[in-house]
Amino acid sequence: MGLSGRVPRRVDGATKATLIDLVDGAVAGGWTTRDACRYLELSQRRLERWRCRGGDLDDASPGGNPTHGLTPAEQDEIVAVFNEWADVDRSHRELAYRGSWLGRFWADPSTVRRVLERRDLRFRAPKREGRSARRPWPDWAEEVPNRIWIYDTTHWTRAGAATTVISDVISRKWIADITSADETSIEVQAVFNRALRVEGLDAVIDKRNPDGVAWDPDSDNVPVLLVMSDNGPQMSSGSTREFMALCWLATHYGRPGTPTDQAWIESLFGHLKTEQPHLELIEDIDVLRAELNLRRVHYNTVRLHAGIGYVTPDQEHQGEGTAVRAARRDGLTRARQHRIEYNRNNQTRGPRHAG
Repeated sequence: MGLSGRVPRRVDGATKATLIDLVDGAVAGGWTTRDACRYLELSQRRLERWRCRGGDLDDASPGGNPTHGLTPAEQDEIVAVFNEWADVDRSHRELAYRGSWLGRFWADPSTVRRVLERRDLRFRAPKREGRSARRPWPDWAEEVPNRIWIYDTTHWTRAGAATTVISDVISRKWIADITSADETSIEVQAVFNRALRVEGLDAVIDKRNPDGVAWDPDSDNVPVLLVMSDNGPQMSSGSTREFMALCWLATHYGRPGTPTDQAWIESLFGHLKTEQPHLELIEDIDVLRAELNLRRVHYNTVRLHAGIGYVTPDQEHQGEGTAVRAARRDGLTRARQHRIEYNRNNQTRGPRHAG
């Protein structure tokens, strides 16, 4: 029978007949029905119900035939409406209301779903447009620190504030941020002025553009930075574009609806909110600013970043990352050689014998 332990709630007719025969054989051998059922872990009342059913021991299909069930004509009408309207109504709920709207059938959405499942009918999502290719970086954009920046804004519901962060794409350094109740181009300009001053690039801009002439994308002049962002209104506004051009910063916008184009800054926000969940609970904007200052220092100088080979963003930004990674590789090699020499000199092969 393949049974062990208590008899399951549902078994087939052959198993039931075998259990009845076992109990009858035990009773013939001197057992009581109660003792036999207890040994088989079978309810005695259940055994008596099986005996009353006679030879038909197989269970009927669940559900039965409800008196309020759909007629065959109604089921055919549901299928017909599906074939006609599946491209417009893309769920069983909409199709149920479509049927009554057309005056062709009246049924609950769950009933429509069951009818379609029995006929193996599925709603098909429309084919998506082909994904556009990510726009490549300009040839002049070197993959070294302070050549490609990215910025974006994250929100804090409890504090009613938004924080705009600028990060270096290559070194992953959190360069500067600004936290404000507003989210406009003014905040973007303010945080960029702060970031350029911190990195000493304001002097480079003054030297590159002493006359204060805006950078022309059609010219052969190389800008100071490539600045990446999404297409938010404060990023793509005319005042922001004018500010970037005056600072000789070239803009590079990601594809709409494609957050992976801003993966570097999205990763920063993700780690920040996952590793520091208390930030979401802060209600005072001044406390939030102070806490973010501490988090920025920790992120840049303590936290090891997997994307740059497990060094800190500050080390990578200052050009020390290559030496740190090389020192680890050399250390691993020396440690392995030391372990080999130690094991050769201090361990014996095979079982040890008492002297």
